[in-house]
Amino acid sequence: SGLIGRSWAMVFAAGGFKVKLYDISQQQLTSALENICKQMKEMEKSGFLKGALSAEEQLALISVCTDLKAAVEGATFIQECTPENLELKKKIFDQLDLIVGDSVILSSSTSCLLPSKLFTGLKHVKQCIVSHPVNPPYFVPLVEIVPHPETDPSTTERTYALMKKIGQSPVKLNREIEGFVLNRLQYAVISEAWRLVGEGVISPTDLDLVMSDGLGMRYAFIGPLETMHLNAEGVSNYCERYAEGMRLVLNTFGPVPEFSGETVQKVNQALSEKIPVVPKVLDARRKWRDECLTGLAKLKTQMKSD
Repeated sequence: SGLIGRSWAMVFAAGGFKVKLYDISQQQLTSALENICKQMKEMEKSGFLKGALSAEEQLALISVCTDLKAAVEGATFIQECTPENLELKKKIFDQLDLIVGDSVILSSSTSCLLPSKLFTGLKHVKQCIVSHPVNPPYFVPLVEIVPHPETDPSTTERTYALMKKIGQSPVKLNREIEGFVLNRLQYAVISEAWRLVGEGVISPTDLDLVMSDGLGMRYAFIGPLETMHLNAEGVSNYCERYAEGMRLVLNTFGPVPEFSGETVQKVNQALSEKIPVVPKVLDARRKWRDECLTGLAKLKTQMKSD
């Protein structure tokens, strides 16, 4: 019932589903419910609440439990949201494997642990899948659905359909790969950003502007492949025009950075001047980020319906 678990609970409740939030600490669960209630009421007031139900109706769908067996009784879908620790996650899935039936889907929120590392050896491996959200799932709808080599295709299809039903934007990976897709793309951007700042080409704050007021403006609505398609007379024409130039630039990229030393200090100093590393300030900035994401999501929904 940490940040990801709370956000998932809100997403499922917004979709009209009954949610049982499980944790080993009652205090953690009480805190989670208070936080969910506060967030839902604030979003209802500002017109950003997801789903057709009121905040009160959605809150009524969420209950809490400190007993794992009781928590999953009657469940059709279980979303694990423990910290990114392989042994901890395996321990939870080992426990679940002993108590669930043959129809429930066992899903993990992991952002980088491969399904083969998480689920291999489980009796219910055919029902296991990764549903990796983007933090925070309530405001960013993408979900990467990543199967284990032994996952039954029906598990993938049912998970995809459920995510669509609750208003998320699921994508299916045909096989597992380190970092999945979102983080592979994200790390590619971070890696080159790090090199450019480290080599003194651009300041950290200007680097972020290149993304937020440049590439990010397009990428909020279309991806890199459609960008290629629209920036020429189709993808084939784009490749004819720009392939040589792209290869020339890509061949100048340096090795994978260590993410240590002077560049850490340079980036940290610039970002800390803009957003001091103080809990109150960081929380306020995250709240602002989430409000921006909510507004953008609303705009995208309107544009799709238009």
